[in-house]
Amino acid sequence: MRGSQHSQREVLTYSVMVGTQFSTVGINTLFKAATMEGMSPYVSVAYSYGIASLVLLLPTLFSHSSSSRAVDVPPLTIPILCRIGLLALTGSSSRLTGFTGLYYSSPTLSSAIGNLCPALTFILAVMFGMEKVVMGTRSSQAKILGTTVSIAGAFVITLYQGPPICITRSGSSSRLGHSLVHSAAAQNWVLGGSLITLQYALVTLWAFLMTQIMRDYPSELTVIFIYNTFVSIIGAVVALIAEGTSSGAWIMSSNTALASVICTGLFGSCLNNAAEAWVLPIKGPVFANMFTPFGMVIAVAMGVALLGDTLHLGR
Repeated sequence: MRGSQHSQREVLTYSVMVGTQFSTVGINTLFKAATMEGMSPYVSVAYSYGIASLVLLLPTLFSHSSSSRAVDVPPLTIPILCRIGLLALTGSSSRLTGFTGLYYSSPTLSSAIGNLCPALTFILAVMFGMEKVVMGTRSSQAKILGTTVSIAGAFVITLYQGPPICITRSGSSSRLGHSLVHSAAAQNWVLGGSLITLQYALVTLWAFLMTQIMRDYPSELTVIFIYNTFVSIIGAVVALIAEGTSSGAWIMSSNTALASVICTGLFGSCLNNAAEAWVLPIKGPVFANMFTPFGMVIAVAMGVALLGDTLHLGR
């Protein structure tokens, strides 16, 4: 019976992490379309995390009171709040740099550079003593080779665009796909790729911070609610600095922008973060981030099939 429950939990953790990759690629694609219609990436962060905080408010209150009775959850102390604040600063920086990078590039490039995540996670795990490297063993040699290949591949995808492999007809693409492909000349891939690279470095650090917090304070909803609230506040401050008080930047003037903010809040800030908060203390950051390259497959398939993208060797 216990073995059956363990195997079910194993399957669930794999399914959850694959689901987060589908969600992330969809959110990035919708966000890119919304920015093409004038949505501010800074305002988007403030709104989406604010929506997530409102959605989680009542479930968090109920869960906190229930878990306090059922599980030995420690009190929410100032040090824990400070660590969640550091997590929020890391997460907001990651989201802001990632969304700005998407503004200058594409969801496919973002998913491609995501190949850096397992490599960066492995490097940090070695630095923190969570992974052992013995040069004489095949497993360590394979990990080092995989780390080198993933880092090199991410830089090649960012800096090099080779000949087309698969060309789709522009007439068969949707209006959304046409607008994204048509804007390729205006995209700064190197700047966008650099910002997205910084984003994934911060994502890796975020995973380690979240793992430690969840092991010390095992209340997923409470941590995610406070985290989303902090990120929403940080995002609002950054948006005020970047956009000012101009009403045009703060109003979602298109249905695409509104859908992007709502979907990012519900599926990204809410479900994805809660899923990772549950998986990380169980399996660790190396396991969680090894699914990131799977997003590349999803992004390419969506780009070619739905957006009419041309598939190139390289980026």
